Amino acid sequence: MLHQSRVRPIIALLSGLTLLAAGLAQARDDHASDRTPRFDYYLMSLSWSPSYCLTHPHEAEQCGSRGFGFVLHGLWPQNRNGTWTQHCGTHTAPDHATVERTLAFMPSRSLIEHEWQAHGSCSGLDPGAYFALADRAFASVAVPGELKAPRSPPALSAAEIVQAFTAANPGLRDSMLSVVCHDGSELAEVRVCLDKDARHAQACGGRVRNSCRYGKLTIPAVR
Repeated sequence: MLHQSRVRPIIALLSGLTLLAAGLAQARDDHASDRTPRFDYYLMSLSWSPSYCLTHPHEAEQCGSRGFGFVLHGLWPQNRNGTWTQHCGTHTAPDHATVERTLAFMPSRSLIEHEWQAHGSCSGLDPGAYFALADRAFASVAVPGELKAPRSPPALSAAEIVQAFTAANPGLRDSMLSVVCHDGSELAEVRVCLDKDARHAQACGGRVRNSCRYGKLTIPAVR
């Protein structure tokens, strides 16, 4: 039988080892938590394809008389304070089947790869789930009739584009979207703020605002 004077140091040692193991486990959990993406909502960017194709005519999958109007440019994790994270680091990539499905609404393989690396990697989802969410997001917002496939340039201002989108989407309000222009006057994108399930629009956070001049915009027609 061990003498009591020898038992106490052994108990103390075991207690110390237990506390050390618990501390290491907590540190691992805290480190994993630090890597878990944290954001408040998604900012969905709808790109006006005719404007893009004017400067990228050789993008065969998107341009070349493809007839696209709005396509999905991106679904970006965003914070209410106007900050965001990107390029979170990943060893995964969209597989062939995911890319082929995504081309229906994001018609550029290079863009799909870029958006996964830059933004999808910060979503906490795998590539298949992220692009499925992007598909849902794109389908959740109805494009106004006057901007679906116009064969002549629409005569609309940024304010009228916002009004058209809110009229076509019950529940969508001015505070939930913005219009982005090249050089202040050529329509480039419409951005819509969505909840993290990409089912409902919500008020945008900081630094999401219109970047277009007053008056009618230059809106190239669909080709």
